[in-house]
Amino acid sequence: MRILIVEDDEILGEAISQRATRQGHGVDLVTTGTKANEILKRQSYDLVILDLNLPGLNGDRVLEKLRNRQTKTPVLILTARDQIEDRIQLLDLGADDYLTKPFDFGELEARCRAILRRNQGQSQDIIRHGKLELDRRACTVKINGELVEIKQREFRLLEIFLSHTGRVLSKEELLDHLYSFDESPSPNAIETYVARLRKKLQNSAVEIRTLRGLGYLLDREDG
Repeated sequence: MRILIVEDDEILGEAISQRATRQGHGVDLVTTGTKANEILKRQSYDLVILDLNLPGLNGDRVLEKLRNRQTKTPVLILTARDQIEDRIQLLDLGADDYLTKPFDFGELEARCRAILRRNQGQSQDIIRHGKLELDRRACTVKINGELVEIKQREFRLLEIFLSHTGRVLSKEELLDHLYSFDESPSPNAIETYVARLRKKLQNSAVEIRTLRGLGYLLDREDG
């Protein structure tokens, strides 16, 4: 998914970013609250990981401004604050979850998956569609119970399709979900990944349909 990481500790921010990038997510990293606020005014994300103690505009204000714009983007707060009152205030401001520093990266990733599940109305990490099964936690895909070899970017593209079944997704939307500002792929990249996925989904009774001039739609094959 497309993730914005807002963390002024550059070492920690890079570590989170690199782990998410290795998992196939599109990641943007900024180190100030002011920059984060400006980006969030014009760019949508699937998740924001937000530190509180930031130069310029602190994380509380970034979150408050985001919610005042009626934006529903999920936000996970990273905080050194450990008082109950502080955590209550963050949740009341509109945070979806929080994690107290120092934290385990495995727990961070699990909390991110849980937030995304809730945001997409899903109750577990495994998504099933026809004979197809995608496991977010294990990053695996199965057809009829058999593992399918799939690369990270293909996995994330399939995850997007399965999270938006019945909805037409344009190439621009897909690029927006998959890539960060530092990457500049052409729309042909989406065509390439879709072509690869189609080959791998041949026995799944699921197809990715092309709607000319509109984009792509994940659907079950007739019959």
